[in-house]
Amino acid sequence: MAEKRRLVSIYLNEGDEWEGRPLYLEILHFLNRSGCTGGTVLRGLAGFTAGAGVTTTSLVDVGNKLPVVVQFIDRPEKVAEVLPTLQRMAGKRLIIAEEVEVVSPPSEDS
Repeated sequence: MAEKRRLVSIYLNEGDEWEGRPLYLEILHFLNRSGCTGGTVLRGLAGFTAGAGVTTTSLVDVGNKLPVVVQFIDRPEKVAEVLPTLQRMAGKRLIIAEEVEVVSPPSEDS
């Protein structure tokens, strides 16, 4: 049976920091301490933002500008609880939230 959840994606650069530490790791630690179901950091091979050129892993010196995306899925109430802190931590970075269906794997006797 499918369950409604919220998927949150936070778009960052790997060089972004929060209080001197990597922002993506600080967000994961915050989500963990807050009791969220789980979180994942995805590292991009290439990306660009408005007003900037494309950055790729093939460049000799990318200067910590490669994209990373922090994602987590949780109940709408939990997302609403943690979102204000995430917005403060991410500053002007893009955060999106969308409704998703979580589908459990079928049981072995199905």
